[in-house]
Amino acid sequence: MSDVEGEDEFQDAQETITRPTTMDLDRAIDEAEKSINLFFNNDFESAKKILEPWADTSMYHSLGTAIFACIEAFLTVEQQSIAKLSEALKLCMNVCSKQRRHVTLPQYIGKMVTKTNYDNYTDEEVHAELCYAESLLLKAMLTFIEDETLVSFVKAGLKIRTCFFIYKECLIILKSRNWTNEAHRLHFESGVRMGIGTFNLMISLLPGRVIKLLQFIGFSADKEYGLRELQLGYNEKRGMRQVLCVITLLSYHLIVTFILSHTDGDLDFCKEALDEQLDLYPNSVWFLFFKGRLEFTQGNMDESIEWYKKSWKSQEMWPQFHHLCFWELMWVHCIKQEWDEALFYAISLAEKSNWSRTIYLYQQAAIMIMRKPDAKSSDRDCISNLMMQVPTYKQRIAGKSLPMEKFICKKSERYFSQSKTLVVPIFELMFLWNIFRIAGKRKELIMSLYKAIENEEKSLKSSSKTDYDADNTALLLLLKGACLRLMDHPLLAEDCLRQIIKMEKQIKEDTYLVPYAVVELAVLARDNGDIATAIALLEDAKRNYTGYFLESRLHFRIHADLLELNNKKVGNGTMIEVAEEA
Repeated sequence: MSDVEGEDEFQDAQETITRPTTMDLDRAIDEAEKSINLFFNNDFESAKKILEPWADTSMYHSLGTAIFACIEAFLTVEQQSIAKLSEALKLCMNVCSKQRRHVTLPQYIGKMVTKTNYDNYTDEEVHAELCYAESLLLKAMLTFIEDETLVSFVKAGLKIRTCFFIYKECLIILKSRNWTNEAHRLHFESGVRMGIGTFNLMISLLPGRVIKLLQFIGFSADKEYGLRELQLGYNEKRGMRQVLCVITLLSYHLIVTFILSHTDGDLDFCKEALDEQLDLYPNSVWFLFFKGRLEFTQGNMDESIEWYKKSWKSQEMWPQFHHLCFWELMWVHCIKQEWDEALFYAISLAEKSNWSRTIYLYQQAAIMIMRKPDAKSSDRDCISNLMMQVPTYKQRIAGKSLPMEKFICKKSERYFSQSKTLVVPIFELMFLWNIFRIAGKRKELIMSLYKAIENEEKSLKSSSKTDYDADNTALLLLLKGACLRLMDHPLLAEDCLRQIIKMEKQIKEDTYLVPYAVVELAVLARDNGDIATAIALLEDAKRNYTGYFLESRLHFRIHADLLELNNKKVGNGTMIEVAEEA
């Protein structure tokens, strides 16, 4: 036996000797906090060692172990990891159930007609309620990836509904209970604010028709309330889930708002929060990534590359997390039109990531097309081979294709029907992922994109005619219009966008271009301060167009933009009604 092995065995023996034989709530919370600190300092193994020995008896140890398994399952999307998560959640829910207050049928009936006296609950019992709600939410998320039938979606929906109502009960407990232990109250409050805040924020992003249905069955969808609750959870630095509140807020302000709306998140808050978190966790893969994202959303491309690479290289336990950085780095280099560098990350994703090979293979091919290979280049054969593979990896969930994968499969078909070529395919994806608005924050970047689109327009005019000339022309007009809006040339932008609407009957396949152009016109009107016209155009896009690719994606943005514009009208003292049906 080597000296190192002997030292390890001695250390393990010492830990066994010093490990307590019982786990009360105070010790469980203390060890959970230690594990969280280790986790966000990238010491994943040490964090797991704290949690795993007590996972079958302590609610917080069991929940922490399940969260670890959840991250691994969602990063890898491998069957073994999913099965491991399923077992961890089953154990966690069992542990929490044993420590929850069990209500008999007569007590339940009484509970419906009289107020429950939560002072009769022990601190362990109310914390078990909270941990059970969190484990139930994870279980609902697992259901979506564990089983791809419609029944699984119904089951997940029921779990989410139960979870939300438990959170609502926890909020009542927080407000009505006489707490004798301030630390227990503080950590409980931290979890309640995170849960209630996240639910309200996420549901508020859904299209109005869906929100009305969810509100009918008891959900609430107040974005400002959700943000306030998360902010309160973040402001209480002593709360165990404070760091989870800030992760949720950063995800919303830096990712969700940029994909699902035409308005920036609170970047000042993000800068302040990241400065604080990076002081606490200077090597955290999570906060290094969000710092890269902050720089990216501000248009600071070189700085974002630096931070993304720091995040990528900060840990090796979960190489799948590298793929998040690869995705971002690919788009940074696409904005800069550095095609060789972008291709490196596209190939890495296609070879190593399991999330969506259909998207990754198409992106690789699209970037290679942007490099303009000549007719004799070996790249031509490679592009064709990639395009043939694209539809073979298409996924189905609840019997339906993912919208972006469906769109991309259609584009791979178009490649072959258009003499093995596509018009600026990577710029099209950049527009659909809302990345043009990031390029618009740097004059030189948006000007460079505009020039590339103009060159493609000249090339299209000089090439032989095809059945898709109207589609290709309309795409270039949409991209030009988006660039001109961001370059502050509203009249030229409007002219491009209105030309697309006039071409509606000539467009053969890319019918999505017309409603997307109408929404661009709405954003243009908003930018010019014409709120009434912007609202009218958004409602037009919502009501008068249907059955096109990526329709739900546009409806999310329309919903977010209508909420913002309605708030502006209210702020100006003019009440208007904004139709909520999507």
